[in-house]
Amino acid sequence: MRTREAALPREIWVLVAASFVIALGFGLVAPALPQFARSFDVGVTAATVVISAFAAMRLAFAPASGQLVQKLGERPVYITGLLIVALSTGACAFAANYWQLLVFRGLGGIGSTMFTVSALGLLVRIAPPDARGRVAALYATSFLLGNIGGPLVGGALVGLGLRAPFLIYAVALLIAATVVGVSLRSSHLAQPAKSDGTPTMRFTEALKSPTYRAALGSNFANGWVVFGVRVAMVPLFVVEALGQSEAFAGVALTTFAVGNALVLIKSGKLSDRYGRRPFVLAGLAVCGVSTIAMGLSENLLMFIVTSFLAGVGSGLSNPSQQAAVADVVGSKARGGPVLAAFQMTADIGAVVGPIAAGLLAEYLSYSVAFAVTGVIMLATSLPWLFAGKGRSAKPVTESVTDDMGH
Repeated sequence: MRTREAALPREIWVLVAASFVIALGFGLVAPALPQFARSFDVGVTAATVVISAFAAMRLAFAPASGQLVQKLGERPVYITGLLIVALSTGACAFAANYWQLLVFRGLGGIGSTMFTVSALGLLVRIAPPDARGRVAALYATSFLLGNIGGPLVGGALVGLGLRAPFLIYAVALLIAATVVGVSLRSSHLAQPAKSDGTPTMRFTEALKSPTYRAALGSNFANGWVVFGVRVAMVPLFVVEALGQSEAFAGVALTTFAVGNALVLIKSGKLSDRYGRRPFVLAGLAVCGVSTIAMGLSENLLMFIVTSFLAGVGSGLSNPSQQAAVADVVGSKARGGPVLAAFQMTADIGAVVGPIAAGLLAEYLSYSVAFAVTGVIMLATSLPWLFAGKGRSAKPVTESVTDDMGH
């Protein structure tokens, strides 16, 4: 019986289910948040600052989150992060003015980066080495499905009032934190002994791996293209360049998600069998070329098709990329700062990408903005050409262990 076909540990499914709830709730409050900010008689820019504050605090607190994982372990940091987001989100529902809303939402970003870094650490530790691609794909799919369903549910709940989605999300997060806490409390997989010489991987150690360096670059591009430019530029392009209604912008974003979902699970499984590198390279190429083609679209049909293909490319590369980082860290080490830095590259791309693309679109053209964006993704495939060609790079910590004769 092949290990890749064996049942995954129960702890994996607990984290996957929690990921779905978290993403569903995030999408649930998304439709209400800008309108809620505007209800305090502030302008559009002030309303967008509330959204940016969450991302900015995620980015700023990521290094500290990595250090907390090293000192306290993944499970306590994960639970604490969920509770911070739950309490801050609930507090948003009772905000009496704009500045309170801004502070509460910013605090949520701190909790968000805590459970993101620790969840990745738990997945690295718990996932069987030859099922890391499959696990990464399952986790990404659950988050994607939550992101798709969240705005639909949130849009319906706005009718209950702008404060209701925040309360519902807060309660859901409290339940998720309780379930995860109870489920992982007695798990030997989630609680490695601290006295058994468990090694800690430092960021400088991880940088010795060509695979990790390549993953930092491609994750930066992923944040720039997928989480930044796609969300910020697609609605504008559909309305201003193609002359369509806002509803079709939603269609284009949805087709990206559909293309992503169709290949996530399969690509993750295949990367466990045939290696990470081919799927990362193929995904970056497909997503990069499709992004360039999006800016050259002359009609809505072509734009939707290229958006779908870009989603396929993202689905090909992302699980393999995350699994490659897990291969580098290995299951015998804690790598909080290593994983935090990996997350930060995507966050930096998501912050810088929309600004750069917006300036290019405003002063040159949308075509140039999409072209530069696609080229950046293609450029980050170059380091992968020189990265390890095997299924995984041997973890630095495991190499040390082997050299000691154990």
